[in-house]
Amino acid sequence: MTYTINALQLEDREQWQRLYYGYAEFYQVPMNQKILDQVWSWIFADDQPFYALIAKDEKGQAVGLMHYRGMPSPLRGATVGFLDDLYVDPNTRGSGVVDLMFERLQQQAKAHSWPFVRWITAENNYRGRAVYDRLAEKTQWQTYQLPAAK
Repeated sequence: MTYTINALQLEDREQWQRLYYGYAEFYQVPMNQKILDQVWSWIFADDQPFYALIAKDEKGQAVGLMHYRGMPSPLRGATVGFLDDLYVDPNTRGSGVVDLMFERLQQQAKAHSWPFVRWITAENNYRGRAVYDRLAEKTQWQTYQLPAAK
């Protein structure tokens, strides 16, 4: 199977939405139209350093998505990349499409002059972590989350 990885286009909305619902379901996060509309608007806003890639098979069917953005790194005095979301359709996993997606992400990082792209994943995302361990360096950082004041 041959795959293409390109920037998300306006005509990809329906296929992107299907994949993003799958991503939310995987992480057991509720998804609704308001959230979908907000994320979609970020992707195409000129004032947001937020981007999306979509992977398609030979028939033009979307099989994977990536959302990533520029993020200031104060200790470096530079902007770095941050991968927010990665999802590959379960029927396509193991096909090599994720490697192509990461190759494209590396090209995008270079184009944006980001020295690297960083991301987090769930501890129990064993299949994803096996890919990440093969393609990237694991950092020393633990992730914490502080809720906003009430």
